[in-house]
Amino acid sequence: MMTKEEIYTELKNVLVQSFMIDADDISPEADLYADLDFDSIDAIDLAAKIHNVTGQQMKPEQFKGVRTIGDAVNVIDELLRAK
Repeated sequence: MMTKEEIYTELKNVLVQSFMIDADDISPEADLYADLDFDSIDAIDLAAKIHNVTGQQMKPEQFKGVRTIGDAVNVIDELLRAK
């Protein structure tokens, strides 16, 4: 089982490598849309990457509440605990 810190580190790596986001711009409080310039396509891509990490499919309603990096970490943590 991954800790929230490990989830955050993994998510940060995905954002840097797959979305070309500067690591310095990533924090738990960073808003995916306002601060990191995500759009709906990026959100779908991120959900797919989360699926690759967790092996769990995110439900659309789970991702609707995700606005910040911290929100994403919490959703991933819930998915991993549901295994």
